[in-house]
Amino acid sequence: MNRTARLYALVEELRAAAPRPLTVARLAARFEVATRTVQRDLQALMAAGLPVRATTGRGGGWSIDPRTTLPPVRFTEQEAAALTVALAATGHGTPYAAAARTAAQKLAAVLPEPAATAARDLARRIVALPAPGTDRVGTGPAGTGPAGTGPAGTGSAGTGSAARAGVERALAERTVLRLRYADAAGRESERLVEPAGLLTAGGHWYLIAWCRTRRAGRGFRLDRITAADPTPDPAGHHDLAALLHGSAAAGARPPAALDAL
Repeated sequence: MNRTARLYALVEELRAAAPRPLTVARLAARFEVATRTVQRDLQALMAAGLPVRATTGRGGGWSIDPRTTLPPVRFTEQEAAALTVALAATGHGTPYAAAARTAAQKLAAVLPEPAATAARDLARRIVALPAPGTDRVGTGPAGTGPAGTGPAGTGSAGTGSAARAGVERALAERTVLRLRYADAAGRESERLVEPAGLLTAGGHWYLIAWCRTRRAGRGFRLDRITAADPTPDPAGHHDLAALLHGSAAAGARPPAALDAL
């Protein structure tokens, strides 16, 4: 059992026994690890904000307040990815930004595999573009879009659920994506792209990818992708920062809320 799974199991073990405390020795025997390992895990849960506490003396041990914790929740990989994207959209200027960061810590402590792996993988592939002089996500220079998308505009083709699902699947499975894209003027084109990650900027989300058609890094605003079909071909590895280099989104950086994942 890896550490992430053990942290999740520790919480559930304490919940099942609550309000009765459990000794470190009993927990160590239950998970077949050293008592020092259990102590470190319990301290990590406390640091993440979970309501675990230690009592000393006869009959003492570690316990958790079941009234302030959620019952067991089994997130799927897609649900974990959705929570990761939601957390990525928060910045210092966003309401409840501090709570979002502590929520990410708690999420990291209890996510079971393989949902935890999916969340960590996606977190490493998301960047946000702050507005100059702030931590608020904003747009790049006027009249441009990230990674060479051309005029930003305000029109929207409206990404359908099938197209969104295609983008999500290609990102998760790291496969080449065939998409149809409408620019700000409404002109459509078809592309073969290798997804690298996601960018959030100015209230919009972009798929950042290596475009096989243009032989360059490109950003595609998600609400302008009208069709997206994953192919069986594996996508190459592309560094997100390298694809954004020299573009209006070159200053994008990982969202602070995802540091805990």
